[in-house]
Amino acid sequence: MYRLLFRHVLRRVPAEAAHRAAFAALRLPALVPGFRRVLRFWLGPSPVLRVRALGRTFPSPLGLAAGFDKDAEGPDALGALGFGHVEIGTVTAHAQPGNPRPRLFRLAADRALVNRMGFNNRGSRAAAARLRARTAQWPVVGANIGKTKLATDGEAVADYVASARMLAPVADYLVVNVSSPNTPGLRDLQSVRRLRPLLTAVRDAAAEACEATGRPRLPLLVKIAPDLADDDIDAVADLAVELGLDGVIATNTTIARDGLATPDDEVARAGAGGLSGPPVRERALEVLRRLRARAGDRLVLVAAGGIETPQDAWERIRAGATLVQAYTAFVYGGPLWPHRMNRGLRALLRGSGHATLAGVVGEAAPGGTEDR
Repeated sequence: MYRLLFRHVLRRVPAEAAHRAAFAALRLPALVPGFRRVLRFWLGPSPVLRVRALGRTFPSPLGLAAGFDKDAEGPDALGALGFGHVEIGTVTAHAQPGNPRPRLFRLAADRALVNRMGFNNRGSRAAAARLRARTAQWPVVGANIGKTKLATDGEAVADYVASARMLAPVADYLVVNVSSPNTPGLRDLQSVRRLRPLLTAVRDAAAEACEATGRPRLPLLVKIAPDLADDDIDAVADLAVELGLDGVIATNTTIARDGLATPDDEVARAGAGGLSGPPVRERALEVLRRLRARAGDRLVLVAAGGIETPQDAWERIRAGATLVQAYTAFVYGGPLWPHRMNRGLRALLRGSGHATLAGVVGEAAPGGTEDR
């Protein structure tokens, strides 16, 4: 049904407008008392898919990547569809409109998206207020923070720190996003020389904010681009281990446009921005495997980029990921996509001979499963 709706209606609507309408529709049922519990009963993942990571219990390893729910408007509604975690954001210290529209494009032949949203969001204070008002215990909700566009290079660290202080008391984990291609100069922060002081400052600010509110230390991760050179990936892994970070998300969108089935003129009309979906799959898997080889079980690895099928997710888990995230496949697959993914993962788990996914994750990537 959703595929017919997408093919004949949604794909004819501008991508950003369709996203807003679809997200609003997804949130409506959750407003009905008790209905979210009913959705969770029918669509929630099997208990055999539970994993421990980052000091939390995740109902499923499948999560929704940052970018879908930028302002923490509906993480609980999204969790009721079957996501084990929802990463809100990217959130910046100050509200900002993002880049001019149109800024989100479908490459339907590749089941891909191109976005140059530019971190449009209402700011970290507004997101923190929404998270503080939550009453649900799951899904696990992470907060992805980035740099306000108007913040200069010299102000970048302070800008991230402001968001960290605001969100650390109310999020389940924190992600430093230095890998979006849509904020000028942001990817320059992935160099170890600039990344070290940034991560150190965010780590310390988050710890202070949690201590002040009586919370345990908040898990901290960094999200990197698939376009990094292999030596730079190694350097980021070494730095994350050195600084005591909890994990790395691999990967964000790519600026590459290689091997697309979409006609060149259509790709050109989409223009600059980050490409997501199946075209990122191969490189994202390469980055994941390199991180695993470099850091072993000292970092929790979260796989993202081109995860579309249960087999994709299973392959990432077997390659060392503890958790997996998707965004583009959810856009193309519709509201029942996470349920189908969880059902497929359960079937793959059963075929592997393991009783629970925790055993598979324990074999592949045991780091980060302790309580904090």
